[in-house]
Amino acid sequence: MPEYRLEELQKELVEILNGKIERAAREAQLILMHSLQRDELWLMMHKDEIITNADEIIEKAKRRSKNEPLEYITNSVSFYSQEFFIDYGALIPRPETELLIDEVLKRIDDRDAVMTFAEVGVGSGIISIVLAQHLPNAKFIAVDISEAAIKIARENIKRFGLQERIELRHGSLLEPVDEKIDFLVSNPPYIADDAPLESNLSYEPQNALFGGEIGDEIIRELLIEFLNRDINWFSCEMGYDQRDKIVNFLSDKSCPNIDFYKDLSGFDRGFTLLKARDE
Repeated sequence: MPEYRLEELQKELVEILNGKIERAAREAQLILMHSLQRDELWLMMHKDEIITNADEIIEKAKRRSKNEPLEYITNSVSFYSQEFFIDYGALIPRPETELLIDEVLKRIDDRDAVMTFAEVGVGSGIISIVLAQHLPNAKFIAVDISEAAIKIARENIKRFGLQERIELRHGSLLEPVDEKIDFLVSNPPYIADDAPLESNLSYEPQNALFGGEIGDEIIRELLIEFLNRDINWFSCEMGYDQRDKIVNFLSDKSCPNIDFYKDLSGFDRGFTLLKARDE
């Protein structure tokens, strides 16, 4: 096994990544920081350090050069200013989903209230976990159709010590939930089945991306569940082009108040529904 000084290894990683991904130098640095469990300053101050696991680190860079998401390579993702475990089987959390959490929290006047949430499509567990951190007396029932996603969510729930407040259930939509729910929240699949995807998305679970032939089929099923059940609130992420479809779907129904929100680029990204108080 060849020995590498840290500075030499960093140059090798940059060479592997150059021309394959953007920000090659920064990503080489991130791979080193994660692999060595050191920060940026340490890398700068220890350029002559002999790295004993260089082959393993070089292999990570080769994987990244094939556009494999860095989050899967490092098993780590940043969300809501915290680090979460991530692996194949769960969608990599996007910054836009932080807005969904903000939309939920701003609807709750008393954050100490006792409430029951249901999350459909728990994925890595980040939505229920962050909400639980802000709502200390709330209980969460988190559902996913994927056993692999539930396993990843369970790991994150354990890491944050929330096993007593977040219950994981396997199943489709709200099938496993019989309890009275105060707030339904979801970041469901909402991409049309025939939509072209960037190559890096091929590494992510397809059942967490594609929502049906049109794309909004699962959102419509959740809307029906919301309308037919005794649920006060529903917050949901959606595709940027689905606002009119959702409005049209609700137009012939006894529709509660709906409020859409936009992402940081100004595109429609989700909505919150509140049932009329006299229902």
